Amino acid sequence: MKYIEHVNQCIRTAVAEQEKAVVFGQNVSAGSCLGGLTRGIQSTDAVHVINTPNIENSLVGCGYGMMINGVSSVFFMKQQDFLLLGIDHLVNTYNFIRQSPAKASFTVVTIIVDVGYQGMQSSLNNFGDFCSIANIQGYAVTNKHDTEHIMQHHLFQNGFRIIGVSQRLFNEELLEFDNPEVYGADRSVFRLARGGDATIICFNFSVPQGEQLRRDLQSLGIRCSLYGVAATIPTDWDAILADIKTTKQAIVIEDSKSVHCCSHLFICALKRTIPVATVIHLRRELDDEHLRPSSHAFRIDAESIRIQLQSSK
Repeated sequence: MKYIEHVNQCIRTAVAEQEKAVVFGQNVSAGSCLGGLTRGIQSTDAVHVINTPNIENSLVGCGYGMMINGVSSVFFMKQQDFLLLGIDHLVNTYNFIRQSPAKASFTVVTIIVDVGYQGMQSSLNNFGDFCSIANIQGYAVTNKHDTEHIMQHHLFQNGFRIIGVSQRLFNEELLEFDNPEVYGADRSVFRLARGGDATIICFNFSVPQGEQLRRDLQSLGIRCSLYGVAATIPTDWDAILADIKTTKQAIVIEDSKSVHCCSHLFICALKRTIPVATVIHLRRELDDEHLRPSSHAFRIDAESIRIQLQSSK
């Protein structure tokens, strides 16, 4: 199964369980259905589906308005860039209404344009920046397990959040893991594999790179634990820190093109908790080329990582 097919399946399951909800956005039940993201979602007695024009600022405001009045809704947005048009609501409106207990849910599900070859649009994959501007909870989904948990527990949970879907992964085969474990009160930290030599921690949409690195290092005789952090702002990292206390070696992967990343805050927490741990921070090198059409590929040299791990012992 492809990544986008599984994301769509999880969304349709969550929508079908609602007794009263609104789903809205451009072409959510027409045309491409946002590249297949919303395919199969139709109006029923319980769920009202609205195909809207491109008026993102008004649509974000409508979502907050429905939440205030006890109606849960999901706004599907075809790319994260357009969320900039609703930034006033994301900051000022949300900071006002969050002072009272939420009567319903409002979720923005947005496609992160990180596929490359799209110039400046594909340079904006820094999902966490949108969330950090007003301390908005956000979740990046990358594989079978985090998608199922995030859609089940957060798509219609009372309150507001943003869920990001990677365009780069749309047609990739769905990543699955044996016996994954979920941690944290918001169920946003996932242990995807066990290993005793080093700990790999993946932020933003970097789980595929982390899994490839885990396999490459295993072929070189190094067994790594693998964690995926779906949350885009600081969350409960205790399970990861406990693993690093055993391995004493952490490989932190961040594929965002932002200057400031959630992974930096994790590393600060790691250094305070386990100051003797070796930390290898892998992230994109930003230069003028990232604003031009290119593959935007984020590749990791496993042999180089092996040398760094072994030299730090």
